[in-house]
Amino acid sequence: MNEPKLFPLPDPQESLTMPTPPEERHPRLLRPNRQQVEWRPVALDALLPEDHPARAIWAYAEQVDVGPVHAEIRSVEGHAGRPVSDRRVLFALWLYATFDGLGSARKLARFCEEHLAYLWICGGVPVDYHLLADFRTEHAEWLDGLLTESMATLMNQGVMTLQRVSQDGVRVRASAGASSFRRGERLEACLREAEEQVATLRGELESDPRATSRRQAAARERAVRERAERVRRAIEELPKVGAKRREKNKPKREPRASTTDAEARVMKMPGGGFRPAYNVQFATDTASQGIAGVDVTNAGSDGGQLLPMAEQIKGRTGQRPKEMLADGDFAKHEDIETLSAPPHEVTVYSPVRESKRAKLPPHEPHPGESAAVTAWRVRMGTPEAKELYKDRAATAECVNADVRNHGLYQFLVRGLRKVRAVAFWHALAHNVRRILRLCPAGIGLG
Repeated sequence: MNEPKLFPLPDPQESLTMPTPPEERHPRLLRPNRQQVEWRPVALDALLPEDHPARAIWAYAEQVDVGPVHAEIRSVEGHAGRPVSDRRVLFALWLYATFDGLGSARKLARFCEEHLAYLWICGGVPVDYHLLADFRTEHAEWLDGLLTESMATLMNQGVMTLQRVSQDGVRVRASAGASSFRRGERLEACLREAEEQVATLRGELESDPRATSRRQAAARERAVRERAERVRRAIEELPKVGAKRREKNKPKREPRASTTDAEARVMKMPGGGFRPAYNVQFATDTASQGIAGVDVTNAGSDGGQLLPMAEQIKGRTGQRPKEMLADGDFAKHEDIETLSAPPHEVTVYSPVRESKRAKLPPHEPHPGESAAVTAWRVRMGTPEAKELYKDRAATAECVNADVRNHGLYQFLVRGLRKVRAVAFWHALAHNVRRILRLCPAGIGLG
């Protein structure tokens, strides 16, 4: 029967043909189409996991008193002026960046546009690298207070006792090269050259403004003027360098200072070489491994740093540590005598170095020494002191390694004031990590 059909039926002969060989088959693929427009109604908060560390950082930042920082803002409600970025956001960004080992303001500004955690912290608040760089280094005193508050949190939770404090210094490379160090005569020549360039540029700008764009001319003048100021600061540092050389009985070597970072000094680094660096001092509570004190010097030696750190801890907490552990470089007899006497009454545990001149037993009394120094010598020869001294490597060295792993291997800022502010950031970030691990309820995370 030849009845009409809705659809044509395949030829029965075609169904008997051979299948396509495997080598001639082409896979069916879904290929990317990056030109297609998509609308995704998703909140930024929904993209970040609930247990992400950025949320813990923001929880801590919400409890920080930013009043001293916001007091500097001139744009206030009821008066003319555009709103500015919340400084609490800047604080959380730098704290999380320190957690992340990020130390560049330019890189942080780029991360705020590309990475989810930084985008979440910003929450739409605009930032740029100029704003980030200035905020990082302009509030060292405020960060100092926050470090004290972090110590108070650890002490209130009963994990920081200050019974025993371990101190050590870590030498961090400065943002200057060895070739930037100049002697006095060369610095004077550099200053004269820079001042002549400033005068020439100003004359060109005033006489013929159309010779070049005013913006370019102003930028050139500013660059030369800043160089002249750096050279001037280097000249001012030369007497300090010379005085330090005379203390070390090296008066014949002519002092030099850096035209890049005048306050940096050439120090012997852990690898054995000599580099421009700063000496960062951390005092660590052995019970909690929280940082109880921080300071930055441009002295290559750790000698004389015990007493200032003990006084700093007293100023922060109202109490001095009962015991202080330090390596042999810290053991100056004057500091041991002062710390052992009232009102300090601090017991010092520091290795006794053998005298190169007098062949006397290191752990026995030496003639002419004070009773405090003799007690320290005898104490360090006992098995109890040697066993107790092991806590130094387990705490101070651990903290040094921790801050290095989080980016403190070279300063990207210049000058002792800015370097100290960066050291406070690292100390505060370390203590916040200890709070998150030991007592999360202390910042509302428990």
